[in-house]
Amino acid sequence: MQSLENVMMNVPLLDLKAEYDMLRGEIEQAVGRVFDSQQFILGPEVRRFEEELALYCGSTKAVGCASGSDALVLALMACGVGLGDEVITTPFTFFATAGAIVRVGARPVFVDIDPDTFNIKAEGIERAVTEKTKAIIPVHLFGQCAEMGPITAVARRRGIAVIEDAAQAIGARYGGRRAGSLGDVATFSFYPSKNLGCAGDGGAVTTSDSDLYDRLIMLRSHGAKKKYHHEIVGINSRLAAIQAAILRVKLDYVDEWASDRRKNALFYGELFRESGLVECGLVKVPHEGDQAFHVYNQYVIRVKSRDNLREYLGRKGISTEIYYPLPLHLQECFSGLGYTKGDFPEAEKASQEALALPIYPKLKRIAQCHVVRTIEKYFNESDNK
Repeated sequence: MQSLENVMMNVPLLDLKAEYDMLRGEIEQAVGRVFDSQQFILGPEVRRFEEELALYCGSTKAVGCASGSDALVLALMACGVGLGDEVITTPFTFFATAGAIVRVGARPVFVDIDPDTFNIKAEGIERAVTEKTKAIIPVHLFGQCAEMGPITAVARRRGIAVIEDAAQAIGARYGGRRAGSLGDVATFSFYPSKNLGCAGDGGAVTTSDSDLYDRLIMLRSHGAKKKYHHEIVGINSRLAAIQAAILRVKLDYVDEWASDRRKNALFYGELFRESGLVECGLVKVPHEGDQAFHVYNQYVIRVKSRDNLREYLGRKGISTEIYYPLPLHLQECFSGLGYTKGDFPEAEKASQEALALPIYPKLKRIAQCHVVRTIEKYFNESDNK
């Protein structure tokens, strides 16, 4: 590793400004097109984005909506999940996954995670199925698809819907197929920090089921297929045309950015192995499954002294993030579900050890060297081992 002794270098967790500077002309032209049309809600810009997104994911249809959280709610509603139903998911994910289940009146049923991938442990799902189970929501966490083969096999045997939470996984693949085409329906978030992000909130649902598609179209517009004629009770969750126009520009670059992220992840792995931190067990680097194509929305290492390391890196100008400091089964608002500490030990352990490092496409190699060298210096101080 090149020498970086006594270097002070600010390394942000994400650099959205660099991304915008590269695309400024295309984005301004796309936004201008929307203002020229004065069609700000749905309309042709959204329809074109939906067509392009569906084609990209390998599904037949896509439905734009107001956020990734709403995408989950719409998917659950479209699958008929409601009061008294159960939905199996992971306790180690962003709050919206379980929050959406509760919002439609159902109960989240958690299954522990695989410690190598952070994703729901597929073999635990069938044991969690009851007569009330209506759906499974596998989360493709940090940019890597869950083990969809065994998950969909369980769902087919038990007649249960599979809703992919692909909020962090645009472009990720499992067995050669892209996220968004692996379940009955899939949900995406276009929050600005995602690999495909807009200029605010935005989301989408993809499916190849024509009946689900028809329900989704109605559900996002108050349950109306024809204006002012409501067949079912839905919600107001429509993707803004400006956001769709921006996403159309960025969709052309998603694969290039994923390739850059994968190169950065590979380089991190080389640096950590050269440092000896992996071999001696002080740092665990991300694991990519045999059938997976990881797009690294986050690059998450595991370290036992996570909080102290994060504080140390912050003092050295290196930004990091903790995903997620408290698993869902221990959140105060879910105390009524009856779970207690120790129920899902792998999720609880991950919440104490996971630390996300900078991984954005334009991250320079010298910055990555600085990050790993600084982590190495932290562990070289005797009190931190």
